[in-house]
Amino acid sequence: MRKPHADAVTALLEEVAHQEQPQPAGGRSDLKGKGAIVTGAATGIGRAVALEFARRGCGVAFNYVELPGRDVAVQAAMTEAVLKSLNVPVFCDRCDVRSKTEVDRFVQAASNALGGIHNLVNNAGISRDAALWRMDDTAWQDVVETNLTGAFHMIRSVAPIFRAQHYGKIVNIAAMQAMKAGFGIANYAASKAGLIGLTHAAAVELGPANVNVNAVAPGFVKTELTQHLSEELVARARGNTPLGRLAEPDDVAQVVVFLCTDAARHITGEVIRVDGGQSLG
Repeated sequence: MRKPHADAVTALLEEVAHQEQPQPAGGRSDLKGKGAIVTGAATGIGRAVALEFARRGCGVAFNYVELPGRDVAVQAAMTEAVLKSLNVPVFCDRCDVRSKTEVDRFVQAASNALGGIHNLVNNAGISRDAALWRMDDTAWQDVVETNLTGAFHMIRSVAPIFRAQHYGKIVNIAAMQAMKAGFGIANYAASKAGLIGLTHAAAVELGPANVNVNAVAPGFVKTELTQHLSEELVARARGNTPLGRLAEPDDVAQVVVFLCTDAARHITGEVIRVDGGQSLG
């Protein structure tokens, strides 16, 4: 993995330190000493989730893959450095969630590094937008295999661990588009809708082992991906949101981590929308 520039790491550390973080309800510390896997946590929502786990004393393992036009390895190294500054166990490695072999290897290594796995957040996802009559097989397969099959691989791999310890929390990052699709995202919408179906099925099958499985469906979130959208599209999204703003990654992270606490122990099979009311229109 390429090392990030020291100034970039320092800037990220300062940004994290100055963020005002709400405290867990009632000062809960039920995540302290546990271990969490957050897929695709080099940047964006995944990074925010990983940081929130670490702030609460939970060890974090996360994976990354290189993507065209993005230096993900450097971003992953930056995230790893910031997580370690929070004095929790951290494990980072390359892993393509589309590969069962790589996933099984990653989960075992993560469990060893963190001293156990108790939480799984399936955040890794990609998009390859095109009108469906112009969408080629590769664009369809890459998105579905990453967003849906990748989550299945992770759930299947941690299931024996969670069942054996009779405890586990799984949160899948779905999307508003699973329930309110737009133009040119047939592959993305289908993958996220499938992820909601997988959430429901896994909740039924793993519930008897005291494993909670839920999904969070964000709307538009301020990440590096949205920076590439047109100003017109971003303004329209903001205007269609009753709260009149786009979500910050931390807005999503707070809900995800809440679902992994004992405060949410009787919530399973749910899809929680974190879209500022955008899906109401």
